[in-house]
Amino acid sequence: MVKIAHNPCTLSGKDGSKFILMQLPEDTYMHKGQRRRLLDELRGLGIKDERVLDAMDRVPRHFFLDSAFAQFAYSNKAFPIAAGQTISQPHTVAKQSELLGARPGQNILEIGTGSGYQCAVLCALGYKVHSIERQKALFDAAGPLLRAMGWKPSLYYGDGYKGKPVFAPFDGIIITCGAPEIPQALLGQLAVGGRMVIPVGDGEAQRMWTIDRVGDREFTKKDHGVAAFVPMLAARARD
Repeated sequence: MVKIAHNPCTLSGKDGSKFILMQLPEDTYMHKGQRRRLLDELRGLGIKDERVLDAMDRVPRHFFLDSAFAQFAYSNKAFPIAAGQTISQPHTVAKQSELLGARPGQNILEIGTGSGYQCAVLCALGYKVHSIERQKALFDAAGPLLRAMGWKPSLYYGDGYKGKPVFAPFDGIIITCGAPEIPQALLGQLAVGGRMVIPVGDGEAQRMWTIDRVGDREFTKKDHGVAAFVPMLAARARD
């Protein structure tokens, strides 16, 4: 199992309730310099939305990586995390966030919390974030880390294919895993005027699509090129 480069401890309240206190790593001048160089690289790769880049500047990526990879946190590469999953490369996070094109305060659903890095970037953009994770180990790790960083998304352990209809409609839906097809339940939870960002396709390579809901039963979609994500897992959540 991949461990994260910080030390959680469990405390008990007077009422017997338990909560996890997370000690974060340092975010040094070296890290901040590396982060800004990465952002310059992303600009060179075509990322134009400075709001997205500013949000990524506010989210230390090395907080989300195993200590063995922390020195490479600001290279534009994906790395393994727990449960056989990966933390996406920064360009992918920036591109999906840019394609989402949402406004601060809007209601956003993320499918696949993973390490929590993309979720933190969405929070830094000022969105009201709901995020679903199917892998219990990742769900258990992401919440305490995000809270320790000061972010307050609503996190859920469950099946991302079903979405979260009780909080719908969503102004934006971002899927951070490759789906063999577009989940119809998620389309139904997208607000009119809202946008879904989703990598679609079988196997290791997919196509990145945006799907805009322009009417009650009318959608438009656009292909944004090749993407590579771990597969979206259907059915029940997994421990």
